[in-house]
Amino acid sequence: MSSKKKSRFSPFLKQCFVTASVGSNIIGHGSVIGYPAILLPQLHLVDSEFKLDAVAASWIASILGITQLVGSFISPPIMERYGRRMAHFAATVPNLVGWFVITMATNFEILFAGRILQGLSIGMLSPLRSVLIGEYASPKNRGAFLTTVSLSQSFGIFFVHLIGSLLSWQQTALVCAFFPFISLIMTIYSPESPSWLVTKGRHEDCRRVFRWLRGYDEEDELEEMIESRLLFEKAMISESFGKRRGIYRLQNMVWTIKKKEFYKPIILMMHAHVLVNFAGGTTMSAYSTLIIGVVMGPQVNAHFWMIFLGAQRFISNALAVFAVNKFKRRTMMFATGGLSIVIQFALAAYVYFKQQGTLPYDALWIPILLINLKFFAVATGMLPLPNVIGGEVFPLEYRSIGGTISLASFSATFFIVLKTFTGLVDSVGMHGTYMVYGSIITYCMIVIWFLLPETKDRTLQQIEDEFRGRPLAPEEIEVRKSLQADPIVAYKRRMSERRCSSII
Repeated sequence: MSSKKKSRFSPFLKQCFVTASVGSNIIGHGSVIGYPAILLPQLHLVDSEFKLDAVAASWIASILGITQLVGSFISPPIMERYGRRMAHFAATVPNLVGWFVITMATNFEILFAGRILQGLSIGMLSPLRSVLIGEYASPKNRGAFLTTVSLSQSFGIFFVHLIGSLLSWQQTALVCAFFPFISLIMTIYSPESPSWLVTKGRHEDCRRVFRWLRGYDEEDELEEMIESRLLFEKAMISESFGKRRGIYRLQNMVWTIKKKEFYKPIILMMHAHVLVNFAGGTTMSAYSTLIIGVVMGPQVNAHFWMIFLGAQRFISNALAVFAVNKFKRRTMMFATGGLSIVIQFALAAYVYFKQQGTLPYDALWIPILLINLKFFAVATGMLPLPNVIGGEVFPLEYRSIGGTISLASFSATFFIVLKTFTGLVDSVGMHGTYMVYGSIITYCMIVIWFLLPETKDRTLQQIEDEFRGRPLAPEEIEVRKSLQADPIVAYKRRMSERRCSSII
């Protein structure tokens, strides 16, 4: 049959192509996060075109936290109404324009405008990237493709630090614009998501794109997706069902707010995101040259160590992929978290006694070892684990709202950390900053100790039951049965399972 004409490229290569279009965009976003470490030191040079004071510099680094939160609310309506592909276009353009604005910046205001656009781009892609990869990829490849999210971002940070140590900040921005540009070109040649096509009743287009992406070996999933959508649409047009649906929504909302399996994961993830931002990866990405200069001393080559630590972060993120599959979540969380706490206080003590001139023994290998251990703990556990756990602790019914609250807490903490870092260093010193961060991390680890269940190799239902801590009441069982029989709820659960919200 002509419809089954074999393509020159295998389904796997096609899935690699559409994943690479997302990955290229994420590399560009990693470059955005790491760019202040290149930009701010160069703006302090004597021959700089313009200079920034400490307050302006902190705004350049931290504005991403606010704008990415705003951007995360922009893309969901676009991807639901106009499709995933159009939403990807919309998320890519601000980053591309932002880099060009930065290359032409002659004052703080223009530079700030470029960073705002880039923050919006990061926020717009945040809820979209896992949906894109999850809907394009085959189940057997989906986990591997989703791991590229954290790896791509780490590579972007490493890349901008490497290029920025060789070129001016304007030239670095121009080179980094290459990544969103390539993503834009690849998106033009990428198809629309088959999952979105089926929601719009374009079943033939859905079949064509699905077979282009997956071949003809996964027809069962294709037909199940179309059949489920048809049942969903029939339920939607039923007036009597619509009334029942409204009752279930109201009951579900009231019960949801009171459920331990709802509010405990939210509290857990809020503390996990505070933990990841105060652990040091966020500040090191933006202020690495400042931190290295204070801790290691002005005699070291800060750019070399910035590049070295960026490479270590990328390698550690790659190791985390294997570690997450091998070790239990609690084991990894408390091993890397405990190491991070010890290193924070050790760095505080080292910097303080060095500045006081009371160190009994000092050598360059001591701060090098401490910073490398800190970065290893962050990149192996503190950074990837909240993303992994966030995809496991929320029951499917609450994953959307839970994810939204988690993203908001991450963005707020990201902004606070970068906005206050330089001011905190000026007021209490680098040693005092490490003491504050170490205390915050310790508090978060205590909360996580009591709230985090072991989630590895467990079903969502088992995790939910552990959060609840008691059997379901009879009336809750009846409501759950009714909801599970609801075609709308069943359809949304199936689609949620296909998308796979965790980035690893």
